[in-house]
Amino acid sequence: MNSDFLRVLTERSFLYLWIGEILTQVSTHLLNFFLILIVFKLTQSNTAVSGIVISFTIPAILFGSIAGAYVDRWEKKKVLVISNSIRGILLIILAITMNNLFMVYFVSFVFSILVQFFIPAESPMIPKVVPEKLLLAANALFGLAIFGSILVAYILSGPLLLLLHPVKMSLFIALLLFISAAVISLIKPHYKHQKPLSKEEKELNIFEDIRNTISLMSRTKEIFRSLFFLSLSQILILTLATIAPGYSTQVLKIPVEEFPLVFVAPAALGMVIGAIVIVNYLKNRNREKVITIGVFLSGIAMILLPFGSQVASQGLIHYLNLFLPDINTLHILGILAFLMGIANSFVFVPANTLLQEKTPEELRGKIYGFMSSAIGILSLLPIIIVGGLSDLIGVGAVLTGIGGTLLLLGFIQVFTK
Repeated sequence: MNSDFLRVLTERSFLYLWIGEILTQVSTHLLNFFLILIVFKLTQSNTAVSGIVISFTIPAILFGSIAGAYVDRWEKKKVLVISNSIRGILLIILAITMNNLFMVYFVSFVFSILVQFFIPAESPMIPKVVPEKLLLAANALFGLAIFGSILVAYILSGPLLLLLHPVKMSLFIALLLFISAAVISLIKPHYKHQKPLSKEEKELNIFEDIRNTISLMSRTKEIFRSLFFLSLSQILILTLATIAPGYSTQVLKIPVEEFPLVFVAPAALGMVIGAIVIVNYLKNRNREKVITIGVFLSGIAMILLPFGSQVASQGLIHYLNLFLPDINTLHILGILAFLMGIANSFVFVPANTLLQEKTPEELRGKIYGFMSSAIGILSLLPIIIVGGLSDLIGVGAVLTGIGGTLLLLGFIQVFTK
């Protein structure tokens, strides 16, 4: 493992934060899959399932920015511990009232509100537990935790649901959150202590606070662009999740259940490799240039995704098949997914690091809260538009359009510096 990674992990408080983040992310993604299954089991209604998906996103729109403004006034470690503890209690309540559809929606909605307080407290904690020279490596490990947790939740959700009764599943996820809260409580921040807020600052109107944050983003190019591309990377993941069933059946001609194995797994591996490349070879490069490379790689991969079968039938592939095991469409897909994982890492790691380097400590929570709201608002587009558009013009055309848009954004990033 890279020496910077090892040095970051020897910072005990960061290690506690990292473990807490992994447990929290796995818990949240397991719960999302679990709630969708429970609602469908109770109602046999796709409309009801759409309602539970919306309950994940609406709290981000309503509370993201406001939560960030409040988090900056509170001790962030306490916010992390308390929000996870309350979420654990909510899941105990869910275990008791699981046959009540209203309570399932209620728990999902309140759980998602608490997520809005957790998000602006977690990443801003990183500069408090690692020295500035190790921020890039710390964010690389954080990115691995976030996207690796999605993969783990994908893999574990099926077996756990088969192994555990729904009530036990809810209690198991609650246990993970309680353990996460306990681990996070061990953190002792010792870098970049924030000066106490003055009486005037404490009394500042929350909405005035948010306006000041938006003003900072509009004045600071690096902050605005980092936020934009961080949000874009999350929305891209949601978009792919939305069209995954159609892509699997229409383009790949495989069962939907096989998609995580052939796409998510190589993408997660690409994220790992991308983080290692950044920390080993690109840590001294301009952060915005690395982000631009990531955007271009994502665009190229998205444009090629619908054409895996055509690529697999080309003469070069036939030639390679003389020396290698048969290369088919799924192998091409795996390579493209791996490339997208690298691209995502190239965006997430430097963008997150730039935010922490360029944002005053007393404003970091508000910045991340604003990002959560932006993702919540913009993620409604994949849910509402992309699925229908895929039915109308085909999944391949949608993927090509997204890829072309990413390439355009990459060129804009190059020519507007």
